Amino acid sequence: MEPTVSQNRINEGTQLKGDIISNGYFRIDGTIEGSISNPSKVVLGKSGVIIGKLSCEDADIEGRFKGNLDVSGTLTIKSTAHIEGEVVVGKLAVEPGATFNASCSMKGPGKEKTVEPDLTTKHTEVLKSQNHPFDRSQRIQKAKPEQQN
Repeated sequence: MEPTVSQNRINEGTQLKGDIISNGYFRIDGTIEGSISNPSKVVLGKSGVIIGKLSCEDADIEGRFKGNLDVSGTLTIKSTAHIEGEVVVGKLAVEPGATFNASCSMKGPGKEKTVEPDLTTKHTEVLKSQNHPFDRSQRIQKAKPEQQN
């Protein structure tokens, strides 16, 4: 889809409350309270405000965002942006001067990284069961019988 063919625009001075679902591009210069789902790209202009949830492929933020932001592709935060909330992104670009007060996590290509909770415990148990030449406790035990001779 080309931006000129199916572009949605929320102009400055417009206030919307509710949920928006679309596959087209969005340019927001007004205020939206609610959620925006599945647009391919969202541009939040300098005068734009989103309070709620935004889930999209790519986003350029110049205005104010407060809530949950989920960008599967690239999130570009311009110097005039002010972001608060929780952010999950594929890639992140932040210009100097931007305000970014959010918890941020990045997801890998195609899937989120997960860690097995007891992986450290299992790894430690395996190391303890093996004789390792750099294990200090094993070196000390080996040295004790030699000292007794």
